[in-house]
Amino acid sequence: MNITGQCHCGAVSFTALVDPTKVIACHCADCQAFSGAPFRAVLPAPAEGVSWSGTPRHYVKVAASGNRRAQAFCADCGTQLYATEPDAPKLYGIRLGCVNERAQLAPTIQVWGNSAMPWLKTLQNVPHHQTG
Repeated sequence: MNITGQCHCGAVSFTALVDPTKVIACHCADCQAFSGAPFRAVLPAPAEGVSWSGTPRHYVKVAASGNRRAQAFCADCGTQLYATEPDAPKLYGIRLGCVNERAQLAPTIQVWGNSAMPWLKTLQNVPHHQTG
């Protein structure tokens, strides 16, 4: 599937070729903190199928294991864009929130479920407003 996307202000944009069956919802504490939300949805995209316009900033997160991941975001508006290997990207974990076709890309797997907010499963029962 071909996708397009951009940050909130439009300074960074992209096109990518992705497998729509590979969307991941991650509930780990890092994803919660980075996204400012109870989980983060990620769509893996091989680097050779991604084209970027604009220059994102990177923050390199070092895990307890020593693994390093570059977290990319727009330097102007702060939109989270992707995570990847910091030195030679092979795979971009594109953040679903900046993908234009996100409504068509439902997660097919959830990871770090032990960190998931317990109230997520009850969210469907919370009153729902169509706008505002």
